[in-house]
Amino acid sequence: MPDHQTVMLRWKAGSEAARAALPPVELRYGSGAREVMDLFEAGPESPIAVFLHGGYWQALDRSWFSWIAPALVSRGVSVAIPSYDLAPSVRLGRILMQARDAVEAVRARTGARPVVFGHSAGGHMASAMLSEGRASAALAISGVFDLEPLIPTSLNVALGLDVSEARALSVTNWPVPDGSTPGGTTLDCWVGGEESPEFIRQSRDMAALWGARGVETRVEVVAGADHFTVLDPLADAGSGMVRRIVEIPHAT
Repeated sequence: MPDHQTVMLRWKAGSEAARAALPPVELRYGSGAREVMDLFEAGPESPIAVFLHGGYWQALDRSWFSWIAPALVSRGVSVAIPSYDLAPSVRLGRILMQARDAVEAVRARTGARPVVFGHSAGGHMASAMLSEGRASAALAISGVFDLEPLIPTSLNVALGLDVSEARALSVTNWPVPDGSTPGGTTLDCWVGGEESPEFIRQSRDMAALWGARGVETRVEVVAGADHFTVLDPLADAGSGMVRRIVEIPHAT
């Protein structure tokens, strides 16, 4: 299986090719230098799915992920990919505020709540947007939902989480989406079969927790995929992951 540096170089090359073949519209959602998103349009009336990238809230930006857009655009779904500020220059709570602003900018543009999907840290943010009623549905790919296990790890050097903040920002402790509103109660948790046991546990536990409280949830284990190659199906218009994003409920 390729190492993550090789996979990321493939992301970068694929993104450059995607941007050349399908130039995005740049949309600003705030005044900050990174408060901007790329919109890859499938058509004027197409639904928009918002992708929130990973990097443990402390790395990468939208330019690494343009490659995910062509397959979805070919299936009639536009794709918005925002950048956001990174830790340690901002706190995680501020990054969540930027995710809200980006999703709300898309919602204002279309008049409908978008599907929000994301990888790793982006999976955390996607589920947060669903909890708050900003998304019509969420698909979290190798998401991090319970933040307390990060506290003793090296990842927390930049994040600076203590127990109180980690609990407050863990979507496992957030309200489930409001079932009285049409749509907005579907959460998919996809995870690589070769991920660490902790990633698999978090996806299974999140789906079980919200599923027990009335949310339509599912867990999909991508056989043979690790934390990086789990995104590979997004390049294939016929993959189950792309089909799910196309078919997952869209609501106003």
